[in-house]
Amino acid sequence: MSKIKIAIADDYKIYRDGLKVGLSKDDNLEIISEADNGEDLMKLLETNSPDVIIMDLKMPIMDGMEATKLVRKNYPAIKVLVVTMYEDDKFIIHLMENGANGYLLKNAEPDEIIKSIYAVYENGYYFNDVVNKALLKKLVLKNNLKPSFNQNIDLTEREQEVLKMICEEKTAAEIAKEIFLSPRSVEGIRQRLIEKIGVRNTAGLVMFAVKNGIVD
Repeated sequence: MSKIKIAIADDYKIYRDGLKVGLSKDDNLEIISEADNGEDLMKLLETNSPDVIIMDLKMPIMDGMEATKLVRKNYPAIKVLVVTMYEDDKFIIHLMENGANGYLLKNAEPDEIIKSIYAVYENGYYFNDVVNKALLKKLVLKNNLKPSFNQNIDLTEREQEVLKMICEEKTAAEIAKEIFLSPRSVEGIRQRLIEKIGVRNTAGLVMFAVKNGIVD
């Protein structure tokens, strides 16, 4: 496996240094750049392309919310993992709408951060924390979150099967093994689901599945 390239955007050097120490125990992770605000991050991305950005929300000059929007618009392939001290519903709503791939609390242990990096890199999203799943469900079911899905979506049995497994956070390789397809075919089905449902990323698929009772 090639190394997962990571950029850290956080205005606290002490947090960036701590994160680097925590991530250094995994040889597959390589930190290629650091920024202390969103504007610096956007400049760095012109010459350095990470696979995953660990993004703080509260930063001077340009905050993480604005930077996430710009990354999504200009570099759609880069995954954004937002790290924040806030568990506030409205932050999660904004993050989902602006295409963040995952959400972590700042007090997360290094092991969870490493797990979340792999998850966004391989699956496109990380909402594995119990709080996030509960919050996501609450938001979707209470209609506080109004994602705009396409109308009259008709999913095949195979598409529903893949969607359920995506919601179980299985990788394309794991799904492929279970339903006897190639990982590439599974990725094709995932892409078709994104287009059919009219969402931006895998997190949108999870929201659709919760909203429509495809998963509990």
